[in-house]
Amino acid sequence: MASGRVVLLGAGPGDPELITLRGLRWLRRADVVVYDQLVSPRLLEEAPPRALRIFAGKSAGRHCMPQAAINQLLVSHAEVGRLVVRLKGGDPFVFGRGAEEAMACAAAGIPVEIVPGVSSAVAVPAAAGIPLTHRALASSFAVVTGHEDPAKPGPRVDWEGLAQSVDTLVILMGVKALPEIAGRLLAAGRDPATPAAAIHRGTTPAEEVVTGTLGDIARRAAHLSAPATIVIGDVVRLRECLSADPGARAQAASASTRDGSPLALVIG
Repeated sequence: MASGRVVLLGAGPGDPELITLRGLRWLRRADVVVYDQLVSPRLLEEAPPRALRIFAGKSAGRHCMPQAAINQLLVSHAEVGRLVVRLKGGDPFVFGRGAEEAMACAAAGIPVEIVPGVSSAVAVPAAAGIPLTHRALASSFAVVTGHEDPAKPGPRVDWEGLAQSVDTLVILMGVKALPEIAGRLLAAGRDPATPAAAIHRGTTPAEEVVTGTLGDIARRAAHLSAPATIVIGDVVRLRECLSADPGARAQAASASTRDGSPLALVIG
């Protein structure tokens, strides 16, 4: 077997500048780049001109290439000695099927390098001015998929348990199921007044942020399509003073100082 290898590389949440330096070094050496739907076209320009670029993107209900075919594609190119960069949105091991691809390569005797990426679960809320934790508001957070494999054996997501045990909930791939998810959290006793946000295409120029409450976020965000990151928890209120809009920050700072709310704690 020739000395090829596969690099599972996290491209980050959308902004091409959020790729890691290590990831960029591998990308600039690639012979083959197999890339996802949400990867910025600017990152593809970083690969050598001679590199073969193969689109293997997926979106809701549309897969241009079955997962088994992607696995085989990685193996077949590496087997003939090529450096294959599998460029995946976010982090390759956070709801990205990266583990399946790594296992397929390992089973075929192909060396695999894992390059972690900046996950949209953390980066997208942060870029929108929403920290997932705050000393006065949230000591825990959970990242949950809103789109489970229907054939998965074992227990499903315990929305009822999460409603009572976690301060901040981050839901990926859940915009379509948001009405059902919100309903289950409410039925489990989560306060309908809990702040909530839905962030479409976070960290990109097309970003759109919709805020509301657990009780109305499904209605407010009904026009959004995937990809969207959903955040539920008191930390969403901090967006008013941490967003990129200076006017909104100043107004929130003034209000929080007057009413003595926890927002005052994050204003230096």
